[in-house]
Amino acid sequence: MAIHYLTQEGFDKLKKDLADAIAQRPVISAAIAEAREKGDLSENAEYEAAREAQGLLELNIAKLQSLVAEARVIDESKLSADAVGMLSRVKVKNLSLNREMQFMIVGEQEANFAAGKLAATTPIGKALMGHKVGDVVEAQAPNGIMKFEILNISL
Repeated sequence: MAIHYLTQEGFDKLKKDLADAIAQRPVISAAIAEAREKGDLSENAEYEAAREAQGLLELNIAKLQSLVAEARVIDESKLSADAVGMLSRVKVKNLSLNREMQFMIVGEQEANFAAGKLAATTPIGKALMGHKVGDVVEAQAPNGIMKFEILNISL
């Protein structure tokens, strides 16, 4: 069992996604029943499509149930801005590009690089974890090693 760390917001979204998926079960069951009424199932494309949709839905439900069971909501009251950790907002200077960047360190389920949410399990996230303002860290990128100076840590 793998533990997935989430914010309360991320956990709530995960539970909503699960509830929405479960709510689709009757819709797909009705589609299967309707297709079954049309006769010969061996040549019924609608029936096959509905059964395939049911299979995909059940896989998605199982995945979401597993994620909910393995999720751990991070207690934000126990966080500190002394060093980079989960939910830290980190301002860094990419020394390779001479460019400042800002990230929020999150679990894999909430990662969204375009929104500035960086998974703690990425090479940059791993490199930053546990370090303090002023530290220079190195992260392995596809095109080589990148260096980052930590400029600020906040919650």
